[in-house]
This record gives sequence, C-alpha cells and structure tokens, in this order.
Amino acid sequence: MPRQVGTIPSQRPASRCHADPVEEQVDKRAESQVGRRAQIGLSLAPELHGLVAARHRERHAPVAADGAATLGQLVESLGVPLTEVGALLVDGRPVPASHLPADGERVTVQGVSRPQPLPGPARFLLDVHLGTLARRLRLLGVDTAYENPDIGDAALAARSAADRRVLLSRDRGLLRRRELWAGAIVHRRRPAEQLAEVLARFAPPLAPWTRCVFCNGPLRTTGQEPQCRQLPDGTVRRHGAFARCDDCGMYCFHGAHHERERAMVDEVLRTLGVHR
Repeated sequence: MPRQVGTIPSQRPASRCHADPVEEQVDKRAESQVGRRAQIGLSLAPELHGLVAARHRERHAPVAADGAATLGQLVESLGVPLTEVGALLVDGRPVPASHLPADGERVTVQGVSRPQPLPGPARFLLDVHLGTLARRLRLLGVDTAYENPDIGDAALAARSAADRRVLLSRDRGLLRRRELWAGAIVHRRRPAEQLAEVLARFAPPLAPWTRCVFCNGPLRTTGQEPQCRQLPDGTVRRHGAFARCDDCGMYCFHGAHHERERAMVDEVLRTLGVHR
C-alpha cells in the first residue's frame, strides 16, 4: 500500500513590527536636519555696517553656519576683517574668534574701542595707496613707515609683524592676513579725513616737525648754516631754521610749501585741543 505523503501546512507570513509613533517622529525630525546648515542671528555694531551687505545690517540678521568655519572666519566672510572687531558675544557671553557657531545662537559683533589700546607704541605702516596720509602723519611726528613702490601683501604683513607696526590700508583682503601684528581699515578717501580718522582711532602722541617726511627718520636742528653742498645757492639766506635727518641725511627747511603744512598742523592741534 503506497505511503501517504503528508501535506506541509502553509506558513503564515511573519507579521510586521510596527514602529513606535514617537520614534518615527524623532526619525523624521533627524532626517529633516540632514543637509540643513545651522543658522545664527547676527548683530553688527553700527560702525561696521558699511563693510557688509544691507541684509546683514539688521539686528539678529539670519546667517548660515556650516559647522566647520569658526565665528571669526564667518565674520570675515561677510566682509569685516577681525582688525575691526572689538569683542564677540554669543548669547551675551564673550567668546574667542575660534568659537564654532551652533544653531540658534545669537551673536553680537562689537567694534573696537576708541581710542584703541595697542600692545605697544603707536607705530604705523602704510601701503602704497596712502602716501599723502603718511607725509601728514610724519609732519605731526608720528612714527610712520611707508612702502613705495609696492612690496606686496605678504611682505607688508611680514613687516607689520617684525616691526610691531599697525598696518593701515583700504584693502580688506590685506587686513585679513594672519601674520599682522595689528591693522586698521582707512575708510575715508580724502587725506584730511583719513588723518582725522587715524588720530581719532589710535590717539598717537604728537610731536610736530620732529620726523623726516622723506624717510621717517628723526630730525635734528642744525641752525642756519648747514654744511651741505646739496642746497641751492641762496637757500641759507632765504630760509630760517634747518633740520637734518639722521637717517637719510636730507635737509628740511621752510620752503614755499611750509605755510600750507604749518596750517594743517595747527588745525590738527587746535581740533585736538593741544596747546603749544
């Protein structure tokens, strides 16, 4: 008698595991965060508004942060060199420029205090575009180095660091170089306004007529009869006091341009309330 083959009972499909509704909501929120950049609310000091786009001048302006760039890098990417920043505050507490912004933070960027304190004497280095400003600072006795012809951004930044000088420039890219000892943007275009801007920001000590306008060296008064064959005939008779630069050897005397320069110096001293 043939054996009866038993039938294999049909298998029911395994029932699916139903996820917890709360976990599903968490997962959806997590997925929505993937690829979304953090966003901070940025408030810039009013004196910095001219360096950024109009949309970034509002209080708590929304700014995206990628999670990799530091706060200092983010501020500079908007157009503000860190030479113009006094303090960085996150939700009211001070943080370094190396702070990594997190989503939802409120950042306040303050400007530098005026007069701005420096970690050393007020000594300046000007780029090739600020020649007239350099001459006027020297007339006021301010230690002012000036590079013409242009030596390039890298060399300027290196000299700022080596000589411990404040680099003055209208070039924001130059002022973002990390080698700088210190720096400042010159916002104004007219030399008289540039001079007022620098004096208001740094308040350097003034000693008019003590520096050579040609090389920045110290001047030494020599009297009316300098032993210098370079002077044209009659110069000694026509002009009064002479001064000679100890560094370059040039003689300075009260020529036709002196009255204009004296008027500029006197106006600066009067504006600052300096009595001589």
